[in-house]
Amino acid sequence: MSKKKPDQVAENPSTLPYASNVGAPAIKPSNLTSFKEEKLSKTNKYFSSRYEEIKEEYKKLMESYEWNKLIYNCSFSFKPDKGEIYHLYQRDDQNLFLSIIGPDEWDEIYIGSFRLDSNDKWEKVDI
Repeated sequence: MSKKKPDQVAENPSTLPYASNVGAPAIKPSNLTSFKEEKLSKTNKYFSSRYEEIKEEYKKLMESYEWNKLIYNCSFSFKPDKGEIYHLYQRDDQNLFLSIIGPDEWDEIYIGSFRLDSNDKWEKVDI
């Protein structure tokens, strides 16, 4: 025969995450306004920071794209080797050309120095 339990009493009250009888203290929800504001502020800072990082990355990507476009459209009469540094110049007639001759070796209008990487992408280098 089973023992009858009193009304409104849980079977295992110690395992419940809330009060299990009428005489227990009332559960009042916490004021979550400050918690929400703090988390919202942190989240907004994260998204703002991440946005600035992505914007900077995009700017660098577009800059790299423009340099690559410029170099692949300029004239050169040799097959560039990957990993080597080449120099971009401008002639008096405004045409661009790529050369192995360094900027300190002659008086052409020097634009910049570049290295061809393993993905056939030109990387700007400082010399």
